[in-house]
Amino acid sequence: MAIKTDNQVKLSDGRSIGYAEYGDPQGRPVLYFHGLPSSRFEMNNPDLIEIVERLHVRLIIADRPGIGLSDFRPYTIASYPDIVAEFADKLGLNRFPVMGISSGGKFVAACAWKIPHRLTTATIVCGSAPFDMPGVKESLSKQDRQVYGMADKMPWLFRLMLWKIARDARKDPASVLSLFTELSEVDKVVLARPNVTRAFGQMVIEAFRQGTRGAALDFKIEARPWGFSLQEIQMPVNIWHGEEDKLVSIEHARIQARAIPDARVKFFPNEGHTVFVNRLEELLSTVVC
Repeated sequence: MAIKTDNQVKLSDGRSIGYAEYGDPQGRPVLYFHGLPSSRFEMNNPDLIEIVERLHVRLIIADRPGIGLSDFRPYTIASYPDIVAEFADKLGLNRFPVMGISSGGKFVAACAWKIPHRLTTATIVCGSAPFDMPGVKESLSKQDRQVYGMADKMPWLFRLMLWKIARDARKDPASVLSLFTELSEVDKVVLARPNVTRAFGQMVIEAFRQGTRGAALDFKIEARPWGFSLQEIQMPVNIWHGEEDKLVSIEHARIQARAIPDARVKFFPNEGHTVFVNRLEELLSTVVC
């Protein structure tokens, strides 16, 4: 298996971006945006890496600012495509596909809006919709309303909560699973797989490598308006979602699909938030088509 997890490049402002590469180093590149709290280790699972390698894909996952090996910098959802474009330039990528899982999906939408000329495909998997769109807040769980409300209005208290999560995760990586109280049965089964459990703990611990500032900002910007309208996106966007997803309601996908002019939707019965684990081969085949 070809794995390089501790890469770094410096951008023009002198700050570094840390990233991992999985699969075939000479394969078709895919930029993958991780979830939250997560990091470049999100795909560090031998079962998934085997699929990536077999499909001759070079899967590249960058830590967002303040997470893992990436230096902290202030940024917004609307400005993140500028970081993506410069990062791709550093890797010698002219045009490339992007895919984002869960909270990574918002950055797919931002790239499709701002740098469509750089993208070959854009794919959102179980991603959340902007909270200021009609119907989105009503679809949030009670836990999510509390978490994102705290991230937006009480950042000091939110960072204290994240600090405790990071401390507990370092003591017992499996403890991070207890954070997700609203899981479908199919997601519980997937997360109980040893390779998934191990990767899950590793990616969350690495999210707090530098402390809580990076993850806290990521939560905060998701809780606020994104700085652009989904209706302004002028390229096709694939939207995948598990119908049994209880972490991010399928209503988010329906709202995004109605808003994005050329949305291409695929819903999966009997799949949850971890649909990308069970359907990775099908997903990547769509992404790199």
